[in-house]
Amino acid sequence: MPACCEPCGEEAAGFLPVDGAAPLAETYRQVLEELTGLLPVVHALPPSAALVELKGALRYHGPDTRRLGEMLRVRTLSRLGVDVRIGIGPSITVAATASAQVLEPGGVLAVAPGQAAHWLAPLPVEALHGIGPRQAGTLHQYGIHTAGLLAAVSLATVQRLLGGKAGRTAADRARGIDPRPVVPRTLPSSATVHRSFDRHTLDGAIVRATLLDLVVQLARLLRRRGQAARALTLTLRFAGGPNWTKTRRLPEPSAHDDDLRTLAYRLMDAAGLQRGRLTGIALKGEDLINADQVAQQISLDTAREARLVAEAAMDRIRDKFGPGTIGPAATRHAS
Repeated sequence: MPACCEPCGEEAAGFLPVDGAAPLAETYRQVLEELTGLLPVVHALPPSAALVELKGALRYHGPDTRRLGEMLRVRTLSRLGVDVRIGIGPSITVAATASAQVLEPGGVLAVAPGQAAHWLAPLPVEALHGIGPRQAGTLHQYGIHTAGLLAAVSLATVQRLLGGKAGRTAADRARGIDPRPVVPRTLPSSATVHRSFDRHTLDGAIVRATLLDLVVQLARLLRRRGQAARALTLTLRFAGGPNWTKTRRLPEPSAHDDDLRTLAYRLMDAAGLQRGRLTGIALKGEDLINADQVAQQISLDTAREARLVAEAAMDRIRDKFGPGTIGPAATRHAS
């Protein structure tokens, strides 16, 4: 998707991974790492996009923004086997719109600052970043089918059609005007895994095994992203009834199976399930922090230390042979 900066000639770029053998979350983190190694300001837009400000990088890599985009694409292809779609322009809107116009599997499309309005003009209004289907439908009803026509209509008319603030925003974006700056933003502060049941289940053993499987998935996801959770939220979906949701904090931030499992089981026990017919379970790691911010304490618990060594070994096996290769025996019935 996009990347951007202020519409004063300082160019921006955006990207969207569209291929790659690694799991999406890990691929996304790796691409972000490539970006941050090349560019000073990166704004993550999960699950697969980012905004990047190019201004600070041009002094090191030269003024050719397209060449910089190609450099990024070559790096992700050669190092990660992932192709990306990169749009470059003088604002978030132009860069995001440009990236969406790049054909798969990937490529670079750069729009010069002085050419933004001209480049946008022939595009359908629905191709303009920030214009949703409902707004596009309203504009179509009044014969406004392209960004150029939208830019030519008076602001007062657009505001009557779309509303005051939305109309002004749409009119500005049709001209390539978007004053929002790119601000640094890392990966999101939560991560969720979930499972739906093919049939409503009352079996406590199946429910427990499914929860354990979700714990293993969530813990591995956090470790692969280099993050740790401060809290867990468990959501239970019932047939014909409201969801049950509860959040509790961990004693210490963690991404380890044991710690997440202990708290997840406590949350499940708090639900007091008896004869409720479950249709699905979701487990969310909340208030995430970078793993390197977690205090490393000396432990005299040899059993725990052995489990952590085994956990690291299982991660390496999963990385090599696939996520379902190894895990707790109980989860074999939940997968």
